[in-house]
Amino acid sequence: MKKICSIALLALATLPVSGQDLLARQAPIDRKMKAVDSVALHRLLYMEELESPAADLYDEWENLYAHRETAMPDSFRIDLRDFCMPTPSRVITSNFGPRWGRQHKGLDVKVYIGDTIRAAFSGKVRIVRYEARGYGKYVVIRHHNGLETIYGHMSAQLVKEDQEVRAGDPIGLGGNTGRSTGSHLHFETRLCGVALNPALMFDFRNQDVTADFYTYKKSTYSSESAQATLLRGVAGGSSSSSYSSASAASKYSATRLHKVRKGETLSSIARKHGTSVAQLQRINHLGGRAKLRPGQILKYN
Repeated sequence: MKKICSIALLALATLPVSGQDLLARQAPIDRKMKAVDSVALHRLLYMEELESPAADLYDEWENLYAHRETAMPDSFRIDLRDFCMPTPSRVITSNFGPRWGRQHKGLDVKVYIGDTIRAAFSGKVRIVRYEARGYGKYVVIRHHNGLETIYGHMSAQLVKEDQEVRAGDPIGLGGNTGRSTGSHLHFETRLCGVALNPALMFDFRNQDVTADFYTYKKSTYSSESAQATLLRGVAGGSSSSSYSSASAASKYSATRLHKVRKGETLSSIARKHGTSVAQLQRINHLGGRAKLRPGQILKYN
């Protein structure tokens, strides 16, 4: 081994001075090339994401359906940061859930004809179409966080298919087109084509998202959806929601809910509402090491 090293050193020593200088200069060039390769890779990934947002969730881009359901993960974390409320209206006229014998797959938000409707998150416009017996003039946007949002009953569409949009960009105008009984925005949030209750993510009354992240869990989604509707629907004064019916009111009248704020613990919440940590754990099915997240809804009685 020593002999091999000696031979290598001898060979390097016999190089002309210019050759040694070349080797010395090559090292920083190699490091620069690695940096360039890294930048190029990130640029390629960025371009692929622009071409087809959330491609890891969706097998295809060019389909004609606003809500074709595909395989749904058991759990998925949705980034709600960098959002824009689609309208400054705080009035919900119809909630997510059963309505008139069928499922209402979104929220109806009161807007007037001509009001500006904006993209909720950055992404790419997938569908711009008209449906006479349904959405009317509508737009579907697929976002980088995995969600698709649908904006229905508009009087005008201001974007084109395959157009990239940023959160807050105008995408349409409020209207009363399609199957609609008055001017409003029908707003849907879908994951893999499956409608999720927008009230889990958007708080129109306070013009904010419910938290920085929402984690969809198949095992708990239904109860979370019902609680979110109660908290931000009936509590917000919705007059036409199915959840304001007598049966729903009797079902939830005894339930008191608490929205977790940043820094709160089970102990602080228990003290605030005059209950115990054990009681909170029992009625919310929480383990001893369960961690609370801002925006989480807890029952406390």
